[in-house]
Amino acid sequence: MIQAIAFYLFAIMVIVSGALTITSRNPVHAVLWLILAFFNAAGLMVLVGAEFIAMLLVIVYVGAVAVLFLFVVMMLNVDFAELRAGFARYAAIGLALAIALAAEVMIAFGAWSAGGIELARRAAPIDPGVSNIAAIGQLLYTRYLFVFEGAGLVLLVAMIGAIVLTHRERGGVRGQNISRQIARRPQDATRNTQPVIGQGIEL
Repeated sequence: MIQAIAFYLFAIMVIVSGALTITSRNPVHAVLWLILAFFNAAGLMVLVGAEFIAMLLVIVYVGAVAVLFLFVVMMLNVDFAELRAGFARYAAIGLALAIALAAEVMIAFGAWSAGGIELARRAAPIDPGVSNIAAIGQLLYTRYLFVFEGAGLVLLVAMIGAIVLTHRERGGVRGQNISRQIARRPQDATRNTQPVIGQGIEL
């Protein structure tokens, strides 16, 4: 009974937060609703026994991707009023995409109603004594190691692109000369003086 209540609670929250992500006028609020959707989707993954996917949703998507979205939205000086003004121009394309997505959902629902897909003969044999995370780790770091490293490179490129987009040149700022700082000697940093009583030190 508690599993059914938790499932419907997480599912309703995912749908509501996903709808609010799309309909929010403030982009920062949209990212926050997206984070809430990720958390509830992680709850659904825990219910079906995929704790590794739930951990990825929280650590990777909430802790990295959503924060990156929020960082880019807040740092870039994007004129959202101008973006909303061009809504009518792309309304036809958006409507076509919405129809295509609705058709895909209907096809997926029909396939689900037809019955499950027999995957026993396609799936690799797994030792029942091995946990879900251990089995995924063994497969990920053996057969799919290069694909995993490629995904890491893609994320690295995305991070560098975000830094380049948000970097701004500002005038009147003294830059840091690291080589000059390293080459500085202790005797150059201090100066011994013997001031006369009653007089200050000349800088």
